[in-house]
Amino acid sequence: MKRFWKEVAVVPEGNGWGIALDARPMRTPQRAPLAAASIALAEAIAAEWREVGETIDPAAMPMTGLANAAIDLAAPDVSAFAAPVAAYAASDLLCYRDARDAALQAEQAAAWNPLLAWAEERYRIEFALAQGVLPVDQPEATVAALHDAVRALDAWQITALTPVVTIGGSLVAGLALVEAAFDAGMLWEAVSLDELYQERRWGADSEAQKARAANKRDWDNAVRFLGLL
Repeated sequence: MKRFWKEVAVVPEGNGWGIALDARPMRTPQRAPLAAASIALAEAIAAEWREVGETIDPAAMPMTGLANAAIDLAAPDVSAFAAPVAAYAASDLLCYRDARDAALQAEQAAAWNPLLAWAEERYRIEFALAQGVLPVDQPEATVAALHDAVRALDAWQITALTPVVTIGGSLVAGLALVEAAFDAGMLWEAVSLDELYQERRWGADSEAQKARAANKRDWDNAVRFLGLL
């Protein structure tokens, strides 16, 4: 689609803040009013539309895309939208340690144990750790508490949490990010630890690096979105 507007403005919209193109309120793909949860997020979305050149490139407008997802996909049924993310409570990356490489296992313990300890204290739970990749059953109370933590989030927070958890494989890291318990950069290093370790040991693979860079962009966009709420 080619650019058809000249002016972009942030305007009041219901209980939030909308974006108007040449004084016409924007709508989501499902035709709902695009009303951001905060004026900071609305300003970020407006900036994306101001920066559009001759044609619209959705990939260059991540705040708009995440806002659309929050309104069209998450808000109608937050519980259903959050279910795939909550499922990571039973298989969190941080609970699976390498069974053969002592050096990698030591790095995993150093990076991951503080995150698990935080979650255990925050949610009054315990985790079961596994050596290798065979599934380990987490205590029912642990899974239930983490599900409750996810269900306590609103549609906007769930939308930001979703790419963080699916990219990183860790619900604990995602919840730590939502609650600002750890630095976002530190959390990224933690969920990327295995890949980075193997890269240091065996050398870089260009395709793997491209995939990680793409994931990092999506991660960073979700982190920014969350910070603007």
